[in-house]
Amino acid sequence: MIKSKFALGAMAAATLLAAIGSAEAKSIDYKGTIDVRRRPGRTPHDVRGRVCEDYNRDSVCQRWERGVEGVLVSDGLHVTETDRRGRYRLPLPTAADEARGISYFVTEPRGYDVPVDQYNVPQFYYVHKPGGSPLGVTGRPFRFGGLAPTGALPTRINFPMVREDRCRGRRGRRNCDKFKVVVSGDTQPYSNAEIGYVRDTIARELAAEDDIEAVLIEGDVMGDDLSLYPRFKRIMSAAGALQYYVAGNHDLDFDATTDDHSFDTFRREWGPEYYSFDIGQVHFITLDDVKYPCVDEDNRDGLHGGCEDNIANGATYNGVVTQRQIDWIRNDLAHVPTEKLVVVSKHIPIHSFIDQNLARQMVDNVVDLYEALGCRRAEDGTFPPEDCERRLLALSGHTHTNEQIRPGETFEGWNTTLSDGGIWESSGPAPFPQLVAGAASGAWWSGDFNDTGVPESFQRLGAPRGYFILEFDGNQYSDVFKATDRAEDRQMSLSMQTPGFDAWYDSLLGWLRTPSASRNATPPVNINDLPDTRMVLSGEIASTKLVANIWNGSKASTVYVQFDGGAPVVMSRVQAGAGENIIQGVAALDPYALSRQMAVARYAYRSTSGVARNQGFELFQGSNFGSPADPQPLSEFFLTDQSQHVWKIDLPANLQPGVHTAKVATIDKDGQSFVEVLTFEVLDATERPPARWQDELFE
Repeated sequence: MIKSKFALGAMAAATLLAAIGSAEAKSIDYKGTIDVRRRPGRTPHDVRGRVCEDYNRDSVCQRWERGVEGVLVSDGLHVTETDRRGRYRLPLPTAADEARGISYFVTEPRGYDVPVDQYNVPQFYYVHKPGGSPLGVTGRPFRFGGLAPTGALPTRINFPMVREDRCRGRRGRRNCDKFKVVVSGDTQPYSNAEIGYVRDTIARELAAEDDIEAVLIEGDVMGDDLSLYPRFKRIMSAAGALQYYVAGNHDLDFDATTDDHSFDTFRREWGPEYYSFDIGQVHFITLDDVKYPCVDEDNRDGLHGGCEDNIANGATYNGVVTQRQIDWIRNDLAHVPTEKLVVVSKHIPIHSFIDQNLARQMVDNVVDLYEALGCRRAEDGTFPPEDCERRLLALSGHTHTNEQIRPGETFEGWNTTLSDGGIWESSGPAPFPQLVAGAASGAWWSGDFNDTGVPESFQRLGAPRGYFILEFDGNQYSDVFKATDRAEDRQMSLSMQTPGFDAWYDSLLGWLRTPSASRNATPPVNINDLPDTRMVLSGEIASTKLVANIWNGSKASTVYVQFDGGAPVVMSRVQAGAGENIIQGVAALDPYALSRQMAVARYAYRSTSGVARNQGFELFQGSNFGSPADPQPLSEFFLTDQSQHVWKIDLPANLQPGVHTAKVATIDKDGQSFVEVLTFEVLDATERPPARWQDELFE
């Protein structure tokens, strides 16, 4: 046998393997399912079963296997605890429950693992729908299948689980309470091509990590085509971590006639649309806050256009948490110690900065939700942070933005578009932290390709596409935003807003706003017409600003700059979060993102292949952009002309001609600090030097 010169010795191999991965995370080796028992001809008097410690890991609760006491079991309304033998009982479902479909699930307790399937999706539930999904609005079966009939209620629904090895012993119990999860909104691929982008971004990066406990995708897992779920599952399983999913408005069965059936295909693939589980000292609650179709009663305030009883001509959704879920939350939390941190995941944000003026883009019954979570209302109608009985964190997706909403923060739109229907106009400022966790797809996989062959797709507030890493220690947490394809310590973009940039932007924006029938097919300027924004003429200093987009910035962030190593100067956050509405226009522009959003070359991709759909590019449900067309701005909807996490400052008036540096540092809410440096020139001139090759010097 010929020995390769590249072969590793035993010691070197062991060292390499240790370096590659030695961190502990939750086990995904326990493959299996729940244990459902049926006895033909026997009519159950209640719903019962057992939670057992599955010693032989065969997914069956054998008589000799110990029951697990104190585990929460629920039917989505009632919540009970198992007795010392692991037994539980719940009431029989009503006929309405069975028609709607009812989920029986266990809340995975601290220190235990439930089985996972081959794709690392936890198996902690049984969805009971005897008749399966009904016919859709067109009188035909659901396009993506929905739920098949489950038949009669089982006589036993048992939930096997195993102990987490890392949680054993005194040291293990401490380790059990320290863990990381990855959170992101809206992977949202509309096609197989875009599933490839998921593979090459978030899935690729997570596959390289070995200390991630779980991945939480905050809805819009898919972009309407639910037939793509199986391939998506295979790809995301490469992360090697537990996968928990929230149902979003693009995960719907659009052919459903009522909200009761709108997530049937989602339930088939991922499980209940709402549930809870524990990791360490954290209680995770996942909710369904997408009501589809919304109807007349949802538009009582006149702010929910499109919500009407006649859904045959089209339907839309509304952001609301059903009363059954509100009651379940109360019942669930009645069993959860108040010292635990409660993390609430849902798709539509409780509050949104970017969509604060659109009622259905936030949770209508926010007051009901706050009260169910244990927050008390003050005499002025607000919910003071100190009057919440437990530590809370809300996670969401939906808006394709990073938004760190801090306790006490408020915006005008929350008052004008949200109401409890009573004497109070709104619920007031946020009583606890709310994190809109961006989008793995960025702005729907738009923009030009980067050097990895994936669209840049800057989010609507100017952050790159990416995900959040939340690190928990007991009931405390910290978070950091990770932009895909960038180093973890890269946390901001810096740019100069010069008069030249403003003129270039205004020219393109004016063209974009001109009706297509009356405008020139070719935009007035392109990216080559943008003057170098890091070259400032001395006469432009007073009208130039340094712009810092802090991708995970918040009201609690401090941002300052040192020009040429001088004394730190505090920069100003454009949106203070003190009751104002969205600031648009020059004051809030982010030149870094806009320079990539205003001249997109993908519009101009054309070939003689004969494949019409390969000309330009597709987004959403096959919408074609740019066939044929010149490079041009993305739709105004995508443009970063406002942001919750942009800071600005005027350039110092005494800058002398030469090369200068701006060192920007930010300290976030958790005390984490990040630094970025921008270099720029000041020219003592009235005109810019030529940007292109100077032919005249060689004539």
